[in-house]
Amino acid sequence: MKDPGEGDALVGRAAVRELPLSQKAIKVLGNVCFSAFVLFVLVFTVVAITYQPPDPWFDSPKAIISKSLAATLPNATFRTDDSVLRTGEDLAPSPSPKNATASPDASDNSTDTSDIATASSDPADNASTPDDADNVSTPDPADNASTPDAADNATSALVPTLPPPSPDCKSDAPINCSDPRALAAIRRFNARVFRRSIIFLNYEKSVPGSVTGECDASWRFRNRREKSWRRYRDYRRFHLAIADNCSYVVVSAGKFHSGSNAAPKPLPSPRRSSSPAPPTQIPDAEINDTIPTLGSESDFRKGKYLYYTRGGDYCKGMNQYLWSFLCGLGEAQFLNRTFVLDLNICLPATYNPSGRNDESKDFRYYFDFEHLKESASVVEESEFLRDWRRWEKASGQKRGGKITVRKVPTYKVTPMQLQKDKSAIIWRQFEGAEPENYWYRVCEGSAAKFIQRPWHSIWKSKRLMNIVSQIAGRMDWDYDAVHVIRGEKARNKQLWPNLDTDTSPEALAQKLTKMIREWRNLYIATNEPFYNYFDKLRSHYKVHLLDDYKDLWGSASEWYNETMSLNNGRPVEFDGYMRVAVDTEVLYRAKNRVETFNNLTRDCKDGINTC
Repeated sequence: MKDPGEGDALVGRAAVRELPLSQKAIKVLGNVCFSAFVLFVLVFTVVAITYQPPDPWFDSPKAIISKSLAATLPNATFRTDDSVLRTGEDLAPSPSPKNATASPDASDNSTDTSDIATASSDPADNASTPDDADNVSTPDPADNASTPDAADNATSALVPTLPPPSPDCKSDAPINCSDPRALAAIRRFNARVFRRSIIFLNYEKSVPGSVTGECDASWRFRNRREKSWRRYRDYRRFHLAIADNCSYVVVSAGKFHSGSNAAPKPLPSPRRSSSPAPPTQIPDAEINDTIPTLGSESDFRKGKYLYYTRGGDYCKGMNQYLWSFLCGLGEAQFLNRTFVLDLNICLPATYNPSGRNDESKDFRYYFDFEHLKESASVVEESEFLRDWRRWEKASGQKRGGKITVRKVPTYKVTPMQLQKDKSAIIWRQFEGAEPENYWYRVCEGSAAKFIQRPWHSIWKSKRLMNIVSQIAGRMDWDYDAVHVIRGEKARNKQLWPNLDTDTSPEALAQKLTKMIREWRNLYIATNEPFYNYFDKLRSHYKVHLLDDYKDLWGSASEWYNETMSLNNGRPVEFDGYMRVAVDTEVLYRAKNRVETFNNLTRDCKDGINTC
């Protein structure tokens, strides 16, 4: 018979043997949890290091634009919608420069400019960055008015307080245009009529019109639907009267640019031998297309440059040109270098009435060179090459030594590999066969995570935007618009089987009358070449087409004379790409907008089965 004490000892030893098993299980579980935690930290660290924020263009509400630009066919040529031209000012608010609302020069003779800041109380005006524009808490008074009367009271802040009229005033006295009451009446009228469309920045003194009782006034303004800070000028003729309380009131107002006596003084245009009496031009003092100079040899040597030679992108579509150009500009900013810009552009045949490529175009015809100079470090190519040859030749006679150059023969050398290069000039050469010689190949692959295309640097030409402003102004900024895409897409029945029928004159008249109130101003932005194609709509609307405004780029226009001065005295044709740019911006300023693929047709924008 076993001793009971011995049994207790056996049980104790069994318990001792079981204890390590539970401890081992706890230890294994702890190791698994710790390993999972370490793995999570490692993955999070790798993602945090390698993540690059997406291109701001992709973050735009119009992200579909960039997707269409980025999408390439197997042969690396772009297949995109060329009926619209979107640039940086169409995508996101741009930083407002200092003193954006101030008069550009003393010749403006602005009267009582103390209220300019009040007139320009749009949030984007007072923001120093795009993010700041979202956080500004000073809205425009008229925009936040819940009723028309409230809006009128809000916009009264635009008009300076005037002293009470003299008790001995006469209601039949002649109108004195230099009287502050005249300008105050004009301001009240403009603030009431145009408060939803434009932002008034500053006024100039009103001057007498053509007959007694008329006054001409000039002012600068911004369009509410334009996201850039650019300003425009209008001058109109007003018929004034004296009310019973002796205050001035506006009886009627003229159309856009009707107040010729308040217009800036014209300057003679470049004289041509075949034209003894050239037309005059009213210059836009805010356009500065001058080419920056590099200065002395020491200034040239202090700089770091990125130089792209012409590649296979030359004479390709303009969407591809922009995609490639902004790749090069983005690489220059990544490398902290100055980009060498070729101002010569080859406009492809699709935009030319002649049906041939045109290599005589200038970058400044289409894009805002002044804004590009302010937002990015660029130097013009011919200026750069001239100074390079001059200082390279002189370097053999001085102790400075030769200017160091690194030639990069292929796009496969990534920007990351060039980041630490100390050469004064990095010279990318694109001499291979297509598509290996396309500029945008530099930004593909791993480089796409590091190179951000600076879309905010590309704005449309101020000269083209002045035409846009005049077209919208002639309709008093009170119009609706329809975008009718036809052309090649309407002829391609395989990809767009219904487009031609859905955009026929009969179908347009039937659909638009259900979307837009009749007898409104209707602007039609279209690539349809036949002017009379939309005649059926004229029985329902006041139809406006781009060709109705040919005088704005005709031989007596401001645009004609200014572009001719850029082209060494030779006239510049208003080509198809300019038409697309103007059509796009007039479309964007409409109060109501109807799109082809969203509203007029059942087809998909990129072809069948792509919706």
